[in-house]
Amino acid sequence: MSDGTDGSIERLQESRELDFEAFDERVREEGEVIKEALAAGTFDNAGFAIGLEVEFYAVDRDGHWIRRIPRELLDSIGFDRELGLHNAELNASVQPYNEPGVDALLKEIEAKTAAFQGRAAANGLRLVSDGMWTIGPEDGTTREYLMEATEGEGLTLAINVSNAVRYHGFASSRRKLVGEIDVPGVSLEAESPGPVSLTTSIQPHYQFRRATELPDQLAAAIRLAGPLLALGVNSPFLPPELYDDLSAETVLAAGYAENRVPIYEGMMNPVEGPPKVRFPRDVGTPEEAVDRIVEDTAIIPAEIEAGERFDDAFVHFRHTHGSYWRWVRPVFDGATEATANVRIEFRPLPSQPTLPDTAAFVAAFAGAMTAVAERDHPIGELPWERARENFYAAVRDGLDAELTWITADGERTDETDRLYADLFELAIDGLRTVGFSTERATGWIDPLRDRADRRRTPASWKRAVAAEALEAGASPAEAIRESQRAYVARQVESLYDGGFADWPDP
Repeated sequence: MSDGTDGSIERLQESRELDFEAFDERVREEGEVIKEALAAGTFDNAGFAIGLEVEFYAVDRDGHWIRRIPRELLDSIGFDRELGLHNAELNASVQPYNEPGVDALLKEIEAKTAAFQGRAAANGLRLVSDGMWTIGPEDGTTREYLMEATEGEGLTLAINVSNAVRYHGFASSRRKLVGEIDVPGVSLEAESPGPVSLTTSIQPHYQFRRATELPDQLAAAIRLAGPLLALGVNSPFLPPELYDDLSAETVLAAGYAENRVPIYEGMMNPVEGPPKVRFPRDVGTPEEAVDRIVEDTAIIPAEIEAGERFDDAFVHFRHTHGSYWRWVRPVFDGATEATANVRIEFRPLPSQPTLPDTAAFVAAFAGAMTAVAERDHPIGELPWERARENFYAAVRDGLDAELTWITADGERTDETDRLYADLFELAIDGLRTVGFSTERATGWIDPLRDRADRRRTPASWKRAVAAEALEAGASPAEAIRESQRAYVARQVESLYDGGFADWPDP
């Protein structure tokens, strides 16, 4: 297989020669087109809908080390390339937000993942749903794999990054990114975005009916970010070779529960100007949300020929939105005026141990979002600053974090049990609103309730495996690798029809 740089130099040179100011002006003009459509009600939509993106990485079926995915495998239905050559992204179809729609979403990701796994097995590969890979390639070091790049005509092209300007351009744009990782035990500087390919995530989408609801919907999602992330944390370790100081303390206590967040923020924010990867602020109007995207710093401009779709009328705006890397962000698009919509893309969550767990997060997020709007739940009264503190506390400590919530009766609480009791009831209520029976709604939420009740997340499970390995005499590096192998082994048994709640404690 060739590397990810084929043909990229010419396209990168073209992008570098584009006029940033002219591109930014086109984005501003297209932002006005969107605001006119908002005023006309074009983005209102008759029904609720849900969507989902799921990212995987590939490992060797026997040794569990990271491996590239042959390009022909990415022709599988529903899958696209992602940043790393070892990554694949599954994009599920948009489904109506109701009981059959959630069921269909799960069945679709199961069917497409199983089909891909069957083809991958013939190549000695296995797709893994996880927050971060930790076992480097069989040949060479992890640092070499992540950092290896070629230089050509003033451009930096990462060897193990997919062949697309939108990936290689991060390193070669005139608007430079910071390119640093600074987490407990690890300090790393990179010329390319390769280290970001350590991470994988799930991204639920929630489409609501009226565009005027966007400020309230965005505010609700912002306040759900910390509590839902605390339930889902799944990247407590980096590959052992990346640590400057790898000790038992680092492995078991000093590191973050969700390293994916600081890695992405450290690597992908611009050297100059405001950060692009950050916790988003509230907006007062839908038009303000449009202006936020318009004003965001474009890293890689592009000259794009508009097609015949409705949203091709703002194709440069959509290009800018592609690097509007807020942890929660609004999306404006639609192939036709009839299908034009505004939705929330929820980006805090890492990929999960099983596909049913993944679907449970979609159901919980959509249910809670629905009930906040339909029941006028007061969580929107939680100050934005506290919502932000919740998010980064969850990054650090998962379910051990000190989180603040406002319950349905308007009381502020810092008690974890009360927070999740209220949040889960909120989610169940929202699911009932769109037609779920109480039994089915409760069944979707139960896997997450188990995490809260037992204070057990995928990240804490991995640490428990590592602790057991350390107690048996393993080095910290060996303990991290043992945790990774144990995780994959459990996932093999339960990816499609099991759940993390059923995984035994180490």
